[in-house]
Amino acid sequence: MISIRQNILNIVAYFDIFHYPVTDMEIQSFLNREVHLLQLRESLQLLLGDKSLYKLGEFYALRNDSLLAIRRMKGNIMAIEEMKHAYKAAKILSKFPYIRGLAISGSLSKNFADENTDVDFFIITAAGRLWIARTLLQLFYKLAAVAGKRRWFCLNYYIDEQELEIPEKNIFTAMEIVTLVPMQGGESLQKFFNANKWTGDYFPMHHTKINGTPQIAGGVFSKMVEQLFNRTAGDTIDNWLMKITQRRWQQKVLRHKVNEKGIYIGMMVDRHFSKPDPKNFQHKILAQYQLKLSHLTQNKISQVVN
Repeated sequence: MISIRQNILNIVAYFDIFHYPVTDMEIQSFLNREVHLLQLRESLQLLLGDKSLYKLGEFYALRNDSLLAIRRMKGNIMAIEEMKHAYKAAKILSKFPYIRGLAISGSLSKNFADENTDVDFFIITAAGRLWIARTLLQLFYKLAAVAGKRRWFCLNYYIDEQELEIPEKNIFTAMEIVTLVPMQGGESLQKFFNANKWTGDYFPMHHTKINGTPQIAGGVFSKMVEQLFNRTAGDTIDNWLMKITQRRWQQKVLRHKVNEKGIYIGMMVDRHFSKPDPKNFQHKILAQYQLKLSHLTQNKISQVVN
């Protein structure tokens, strides 16, 4: 097992990819073992002493740049306001057919927002009805875009209750899972976290709180639609909608389309999930993380030599 100081540096390095300095208690929650706060602070002082880390107010960073702390504080304040919109948006989305769980992901789930932040939703649907649920939500999304509310309903990651385990097991997906903010459907979200206990291999001290998350009752419209499609024909329609979406996204990839943030569009499609293609963003983050770890190792060797 790596030392506490190395573990600290690894955590700060990961958040440094996103220009996000962290507090000592945040570091503590992402450590690979239980460490008392006093012991953690002693290790932090040693890292500050050899300039492996820098203290920016209450935050710790790899870079001695006060603008990082200012950026974070502004982002935390904006996140409070954005979360108000997120709760309202989740309540609306929970009324749609076959929606079983809703959580916030992305930067907002890490308590950060700026003028370009979208409210990213992680969505769990009923088993075998993901594509019916997704199609209805995408139609709603288009209406929200016309009304100028597009960024409050970013619906880019769906899984269904039949296959809740995330197959990409790495620090990026582990971080995204443990930092999800539950919004609706506590029971379904709890099943999801139980199915992804492998995240404890990366962050054994970090536990997502489900208590108090409302259950999804479903409105009249939702129940009517589910009664209509809860038959054999529903399987056929769900599969048909998946194939249509898959063809459409393949055409976008062939045209090398990018989204509003300049990231190449790509989506992985299956009966049980609809999610962004990892190679378009996830792999880049993992590569940057490995590069930072390499630099930390080189700096450590240099200190020993000198």
